[in-house]
Amino acid sequence: MLSSNKIGVDAGGTLIKIAYMQDGVLQFEKVPAAEIAQAAKRLRDRFPDADICATGGKSALLQSHLQRPIRSMVEFDATCKGAKFLMERQGIFPDSFVLTNVGTGTSVHYVEKDRHLRVGGIGVGGGTLMGLSYLLTGIRDYEEIIRMSRLGNRKHIDLKVSDIYEGTEPPIPGDLTASNFGKALGLQTGREPEDMLASVIGLVGETITTISVQAAAQSGTSSIVYIGSSFIENDVLENTVANYTRLRGCEPTVLKDGHYSGALGALLS
Repeated sequence: MLSSNKIGVDAGGTLIKIAYMQDGVLQFEKVPAAEIAQAAKRLRDRFPDADICATGGKSALLQSHLQRPIRSMVEFDATCKGAKFLMERQGIFPDSFVLTNVGTGTSVHYVEKDRHLRVGGIGVGGGTLMGLSYLLTGIRDYEEIIRMSRLGNRKHIDLKVSDIYEGTEPPIPGDLTASNFGKALGLQTGREPEDMLASVIGLVGETITTISVQAAAQSGTSSIVYIGSSFIENDVLENTVANYTRLRGCEPTVLKDGHYSGALGALLS
């Protein structure tokens, strides 16, 4: 049962995510992690008597700004609890699944009934997407990166299996990427920023998909649920992950509002 006098907060490395009930309706908000002091002030002003439960790497910093005691929850527990709640609301009921949380980095969990196990993680995620995009193009605005990537063509930058097996049938699907950025050295003309940004997202998407598919195979499931702030308004990453997951023989779900899973799990505690 969700109470209107409770607030769940996921204080992550990139975003502060907030979940609460208002007039019987579940509400979500997010602010940049760099504005954590302002976020704490808003919580104090708007919800002076609320019971706050926080998770995430910056939860201790949030508490110092709030200047009052709050409860805390282990991030992995909160994320899995919140994701399962959202899945039930959205009519998604796999017996078991891999949960891949793509935030600044990526964390991978195996979830089955009432238990979950963290099976791995990598440093490739939204931080990689933003950092490489900036190094290659000088663009640091998230929305601009996504907008321009929609106009790009990865075939100008990435080497596909079909490129290597030109003129013959490859032993594996030709659409698979043989080498991310594998054509970059052979470019005879200037590199278009749109193509590079599309390839950066492709690199991130295929990397997180690969470890997710491997985790699914090791865990004996074919269902993979993707969540995390890297999917916010990012249809390019979402499509890359969904298509590549299917190509690798698993069934993907990019969970709606999945980036609020940690905050929701804290709210539900």
